[in-house]
Amino acid sequence: MDVLAEELRMSKRTLYAHFPSKMALLEAVVHAKFDEVESDLRKIAAERTGDFFQALHVFLTCVQEHTAEIQPTFLRDVQREAPEFFQLVRKRRRETILRYFTRLFAAGRKAGIIRRDISAKVLIEILLGATEAVVNPQKLTELNLSPRAGYSAVISVILDGAILGRKKKGEAQR
Repeated sequence: MDVLAEELRMSKRTLYAHFPSKMALLEAVVHAKFDEVESDLRKIAAERTGDFFQALHVFLTCVQEHTAEIQPTFLRDVQREAPEFFQLVRKRRRETILRYFTRLFAAGRKAGIIRRDISAKVLIEILLGATEAVVNPQKLTELNLSPRAGYSAVISVILDGAILGRKKKGEAQR
């Protein structure tokens, strides 16, 4: 709180007047960030054209830009110092992915781009599971990845296996 108050050029007392504890400040910051992400995704969904690949690119760019702002040390510290709060972060991340990517994948399936032999729900659960497995403080550190790079890797692997017509040489059409 000392460092933050100094960076904001205010007294710690003023900071504590707005946020009675470090947890209250953390909660406000994380909720504000998720609200910002949701607002951006909502705008993108409302403006989305019929082009699945363009919509997918815009959605992923948005998520990656927001993810790039998160420092691995921040995630690690939150998970270590406030594990119950980290669970809230995971819950909000899950809800956001479910809300926006389920609709997007459904549109891709309707357009004949997303494989029909894998249900959209299974595809989303795979995306969520991979995100949880890779985009967490311990694994990011172990793999020497930023949150953005980890998320990008998950998306790339999931989508290359889910989108029709993106097969490797010699691989049969699914």
